[in-house]
Amino acid sequence: MSVSEATTAAPKPRKSGLRKTTAILTDDQSSTLARFARLKTPGVFADLGTTNNGLNEDQIEPLRRSHGLNEVRHDRPAPAIVQLLATFKNPFILILLFIGSIMYLTDVFMADPEEGPDYKGVITVTVMVTVSVGLRFWQEYRSSRAAEALKAMVTTTAAVTRQVNGKPVTAELPIEQLVPGDVVQLAAGDMIPGDVRIIRAKDLQINQAMLTGESMPAEKSAEPIADLDPAHVLDAGNLGFMGTSVISGSGTAAVVSTGRNTYFGAMTAGLAAKRPETSFDIGVRKVSFMLIKFMCVMVPAVFVINGLTKSWTEALLFGVAVAVGLTPEMLPLVVTANLAKGAMSMSKHKVIIKQLNSIQNFGAMDVLCTDKTGTLTEDRIVLEEHLDTDGLASEHTLRLAAMNSQFQTGLRNMLDKAVLEAAGSEMLDGIRRDHGLIDEIPFDFKRRRMSVVVDDGDADLIITKGAVEEVLSVCTSARLGGATQDLTPGLMAHLDRLVAGYNAQGKRVLAVAIRRLSSDETIAHAREYSTADESEMTLVGFLTFLDPPKQSAAAAIAALREHGTAVKVITGDNPIIAETVCGKVGIDVGTIVTGPEIDTLDDETFDRIVDETNVFAKVNPMQKARIVETLKRRGHTVGFLGDGVNDAPALRAADVGISVDTAVDIARESADIILLEKDLGVLENGVIEGRRTFGNIIKYIKMTASSNFGNMFSVLVASALLPFLPMIPAVVLVQNLIYDLSMLTIPWDRVDREFLVKPQKWASDGLAKFMIFIGPISSIFDITTYALMWFVFAANSPEHAALFQSGWFIESLISQTLIVHMIRTQRIPFIQSRASWPVLLTTGAACIFGLVFPFTGWGQSLGLVPLPWSYFPWLVLTLGSYCLLTQFVKVRFIRRFGTWL
Repeated sequence: MSVSEATTAAPKPRKSGLRKTTAILTDDQSSTLARFARLKTPGVFADLGTTNNGLNEDQIEPLRRSHGLNEVRHDRPAPAIVQLLATFKNPFILILLFIGSIMYLTDVFMADPEEGPDYKGVITVTVMVTVSVGLRFWQEYRSSRAAEALKAMVTTTAAVTRQVNGKPVTAELPIEQLVPGDVVQLAAGDMIPGDVRIIRAKDLQINQAMLTGESMPAEKSAEPIADLDPAHVLDAGNLGFMGTSVISGSGTAAVVSTGRNTYFGAMTAGLAAKRPETSFDIGVRKVSFMLIKFMCVMVPAVFVINGLTKSWTEALLFGVAVAVGLTPEMLPLVVTANLAKGAMSMSKHKVIIKQLNSIQNFGAMDVLCTDKTGTLTEDRIVLEEHLDTDGLASEHTLRLAAMNSQFQTGLRNMLDKAVLEAAGSEMLDGIRRDHGLIDEIPFDFKRRRMSVVVDDGDADLIITKGAVEEVLSVCTSARLGGATQDLTPGLMAHLDRLVAGYNAQGKRVLAVAIRRLSSDETIAHAREYSTADESEMTLVGFLTFLDPPKQSAAAAIAALREHGTAVKVITGDNPIIAETVCGKVGIDVGTIVTGPEIDTLDDETFDRIVDETNVFAKVNPMQKARIVETLKRRGHTVGFLGDGVNDAPALRAADVGISVDTAVDIARESADIILLEKDLGVLENGVIEGRRTFGNIIKYIKMTASSNFGNMFSVLVASALLPFLPMIPAVVLVQNLIYDLSMLTIPWDRVDREFLVKPQKWASDGLAKFMIFIGPISSIFDITTYALMWFVFAANSPEHAALFQSGWFIESLISQTLIVHMIRTQRIPFIQSRASWPVLLTTGAACIFGLVFPFTGWGQSLGLVPLPWSYFPWLVLTLGSYCLLTQFVKVRFIRRFGTWL
């Protein structure tokens, strides 16, 4: 369905349906710029209260007080203390702080005077919080400082003309000091210091890609534009905008707007709102609150049951221990350690991670939106073809074009440089050796062509290069098939079709024509030429130019697609060029949707179109952000790669904003990740690293949540049936500490290949299913262990409680740790998938600790006792049965839900 069809078929818009997404500037700001574009130069000066010689000295300070400094809002890294405090906002950190406070209250403040205060639990919780918070703070603090260091450490200046003591003086001033009414001189390489009205231009071309996304420079002149629509001020040929840069030529401009009132400033002001939550933030919050709700049910239940059947004091201590047992205490630390490891790995691929959470968002990303220029393309204009009038490759056309570009004395533009690069040093050396410059007829925007006159043996040769229509207007013949033919209507139609074909491919076409003067004509000219001599010329051929696709782009897009990440191109460039480039890099273009079409669509229609559309062209910054927001609303995790001012709103709206170190400040500040090389191949590595990181995070959550669920279900049963506590509160803390320490190596674990081939997202409902299916398995064997200790080893009275507690401690800790290897993979553990050596070593150490702890002085000081050797064959049988049943249930779970982790 085409966009027009979709529009026709669209239902009546909702109340919030049609959304105009063109308003960067306010109506007043747009109208002001449009008004200056319509005025002639004297009117511009009169309106601004200035002159061709600039402002008087006494005008500067009042204007500065009125308009402020010429600077825009920038995000600065928060002070270290603010960043540190922000790391405490994690729900589990807050839970740990709460539990730590309760433990201090019960174990220290309200401790039995005879036994004295017990600091073990408080110290354990404090260490967990300190390590987790410290690691996250340090990583993000370093990243923010590294990103800040990317900013250029130079002061940008502008050549400003002002009247000093009644005389015009031009001086380089910091752009922050400029005010409306200042007159600035522009030359190649200069940055436009504010929104300006051009009042003099000579071959002036400005690169506006950072605002518009168009790769070709915009030609500027001083001519007024009588019918300019305020909604299209960016297209005005006599306006320049802050932050853009002069490519070639020179000019003079009057500053119309500064600071926050510029287009650039209005863009940054629109980014002041709080950044939207990402899929990672939402996922962590859902999982956190699900576990918190679970705790709110289980802990009071355990407390009340034990309080009614035993001592309320013991019940309180045990309830606190159970709360610690239910809390995945190491979740903030394991998550941070995973993300920090991912950040370190990405740094080896020339990537700076500003926000650690963005690593996981990389893995969850199923749609990557990217601009075109510099990402899919080389961000430079190259000469694609040099052709004769039949459309065949022609070295003769290239040589003539190179002569034109070589001998011109003005500043060469991007197209001239592309011609000279294509010609190569050997051809240019031959040109300089065989020919010399006689005269030139400079380029101007009215003629849109330029000519050089060179000596060619005994005659002068005029070589003209320029826009096709303007060059053809001075031609009377053309070289066709090796012969010169008159430009008949039939031949003109052939040439028009040829040029239209190249334009349809998104290529910019220039024409090359010549006129050879006889010896007598040469003498008559006295070697002085003018535009009148650009007549009766012969068309020789054409030059086509394009910003070529990167060689690596097609392979990177294919790799992203294979890993389940769709690539959508959102560009400010025109649809024809976008279609050509996207087709060359392997993107299924389909129907291109343009910015003007987007504003005709209500939300419901746009929602349908946005998933089906792969290429959006001629879109403005707010439309880019709307596309990203719509994709997110439709359930996608969206990444956006951009480097211009026009990309900043979309970078903020995306789940993961990606920019490059050469981007404008506002783009770098809006991004979560900064690439030191603008290459989609780097993003492919990021996607894999993100999924590996997420895989290891979700492993820990599911392992811990399911085992804790089972353990606490077992505690409920034991609390209801036993005449004593099933486990000593201090031992509960030790068990959790040992288990959690063994989990600190999870960031270094392997992840199954199946997990890496598609986007992975947080799913709290999936975690609930996992807990319900897997958690009760441990309870089955906990209850069999209760029966074993009660009936076989006669630990069935308060006097023998220590033996019961010791037996369950060993079985609980070893089964909880051993089952890690069953849960970490959907394959058969140890056979089809083996954990990394760090995980093997730490889990092995935890199991050994569990076996020997009751035999140690420390364990016995906490109330445990050694177990008889006859216990251990039963333990092996229990653990073996546990592993077999877990594997069976795992297979059934995968068949039912189609996934494991």
